[in-house]
Amino acid sequence: MPASVHSQNMDSRALERVRKVFDQQIDAGLHPGAALAVYWHGRLALDLQAGQANAKTDRPVQPDTMFVLYSATKPLAAICLHILWERGRLQWDDPVACHWPGFARNGKAGVTIRHILTHCGGFPETPEELTWDKWQDWEAIARALEEVAPIYEPGKVIAYHPRNFGWVIAELVRRIDGRTIDQFLREEVTGPLGMHDTYLGLPADLEDRVSRLHAMDDCDRPGMVHNYNRPQVHQAVQPSGGGIATARDLARFYAMLAAGGSLEGKRVLRPETVAEVTRLQVEGPDQTLEYYVRRGLGLSLEDPRTGGNGSVTVRTFGHAGAGTSIGWADPELGLAVAYITNGFRASRTNTPRLAVISQAVRDACR
Repeated sequence: MPASVHSQNMDSRALERVRKVFDQQIDAGLHPGAALAVYWHGRLALDLQAGQANAKTDRPVQPDTMFVLYSATKPLAAICLHILWERGRLQWDDPVACHWPGFARNGKAGVTIRHILTHCGGFPETPEELTWDKWQDWEAIARALEEVAPIYEPGKVIAYHPRNFGWVIAELVRRIDGRTIDQFLREEVTGPLGMHDTYLGLPADLEDRVSRLHAMDDCDRPGMVHNYNRPQVHQAVQPSGGGIATARDLARFYAMLAAGGSLEGKRVLRPETVAEVTRLQVEGPDQTLEYYVRRGLGLSLEDPRTGGNGSVTVRTFGHAGAGTSIGWADPELGLAVAYITNGFRASRTNTPRLAVISQAVRDACR
C-alpha cells in the first residue's frame, strides 16, 4: 500500500526523499508497517502511513492506526510531574517518600523525584511478581514498589528503570494530585492538545485499531513482543511502556514542547518549565542499557536515533521505544518528529533505521 502524504511549508523535493526512505524501509522488510509524522514550527508538515498493520491478515496501516509506544510512553508520564512541579506541588529533590511514606522501605528513603526522572533511583529491575497479568492490579504494583530494594546507591549510578520509572511516577501523581495518571494525562495534556488517539489504558472497543507487533529476523526479545500484543496489556495503565497512540499524536506532543509548551493556543507548560526539564541533568554509562546516555528530567538528550552526521546536539530531546520507534524534538530547527514501526528489531539494526529517517527529516528543513 503506498504511503499517504500531507506536506506543508517544507521543501517538497526533500520531503519526497523522506517518503522514499520511508517506503524503502518497508519494501526492504525492515518492518511490515510504519507511520511517520513531522511538525515544523508548530504546523503538521508530513503525515505518512504505509504497510501492514497485521502481516498475518494483510490488514493495512490506516491514517487512524494506533501503535504500541513501548518506552516512547515515558515522556507522557514524566510531563505529569513537570506540570505538578510548575504548580509548586513538588520539588525535584523531594524524597519520593515525602509524598508516599511506604516507599521508604528497604533502603529507599533517600530516593528523590529527580533520581526517578533521571533513572538514578538504584532499583532498575522490575519486581519478579509483576508479570504482565498483574499490570491491571494497581494495589499489587504499589505494594511491590514499596518492598523493592535498591541494588545501587540512590543517586550514584545511572541504570535505566524499564517499568519502575512509570509506576513510581504514576503513584506520585495519584498521591499528590488525587487523579490517576491516565485521568491526569487526558485532562491536562492529551485532551487540551487534541491528542484523541493517545491512551494509557486502551478502551477495549478500540483494540481493532492497534497495529500488531512483529518480531523481525533479528529480534532479541520475542517474549516482549508476544506480551505487548495482548489486549490485557493494552488495557492496563502501564506508564513506562504501555502507551498506545498514532504517530500524528506523538509528534503533536513534541511540537508543543518544541514551541515552549504551547501549541495552537493551548498552553500545557511555561517555556521556563520546558527549558528546565530538557536541560542536561546526568550523563555517563548506563548500567542497564550498557551505553553512554545523556538525560534530562524524563527525557533522553542527544539520542543517536534522532539523526546522524553530527547533526544531533544536546538540545535535541525525546525518547525511543524498545526495538521499534522514536519521538523527538529539536527546538533550534523547529522540528517535532514521531516515527513508529511495528517490527521489533535488535539495536544493531533498529538504531540505524530510525536514525536514517530522522536525518532525512532534518535534511528537509535546511
